[in-house]
Amino acid sequence: MNSLQDSFSTALQLIASGDAALWAIIGRSLAVSSLATLLGFAIGAALGTWLAIAQFKGRGLLVVALNAWLALPSVVVGLLVYLLLSRSGPLGFLGWLFSFKAMVLAQTVLVLPIVAAWVRQTIEEADGAHGEQLRSMGAGRGMRGLLMLLDERFVLLTIGIAAFGRAIAEVGAVMMVGGNIDGFTRVMTTAIALETSKGDLPLALGLGMVLMLIVLALNALVALIKGQREQREMLAA
Repeated sequence: MNSLQDSFSTALQLIASGDAALWAIIGRSLAVSSLATLLGFAIGAALGTWLAIAQFKGRGLLVVALNAWLALPSVVVGLLVYLLLSRSGPLGFLGWLFSFKAMVLAQTVLVLPIVAAWVRQTIEEADGAHGEQLRSMGAGRGMRGLLMLLDERFVLLTIGIAAFGRAIAEVGAVMMVGGNIDGFTRVMTTAIALETSKGDLPLALGLGMVLMLIVLALNALVALIKGQREQREMLAA
């Protein structure tokens, strides 16, 4: 390409024409991140609720460890998952390294602490506001946690959307454990990095545009959910 304008024009043509390579990468990215978000949300929500409701020795240390987990760089998470799945690692017998499953596992490890930390905070605040009333009605810890999860479903949906955004925008961990193999483990972020280094700007720009649209759509959805929640609270008041 002779100019940036030509690259943008070609990128738009790739998107509009339904370029097979481009849309295969997009579809694989959505599949990996969606599955990782579902797994991470299920485990993280259960862990966060348990930490919010349960009282036991060492709970504070677990909360600190969870918050520290949030700050781990994605490449460190990728390294840990790589070591787990390598031939000499404890999960090497699974044969998942450089596969779709390995990328799902890496992204699950990334989004899990986000969900767990936010759910813990949400449930703790809800328990402080309504826990005494529920206890007076005979609700045990498990029932209180479940009822508060249901009551805070709008917040949980926002957390899930944020977790998906974190997963689909990640590059370091999936590149390390997936190998960025064309047609098998190449996703949007890893393809953008590779194609840019090769000088193939149209494909990189096309994938970048789609990724930006997805991120914008997620943020718009969060804003919509927040507005509906505020309107619901105003009507309830």
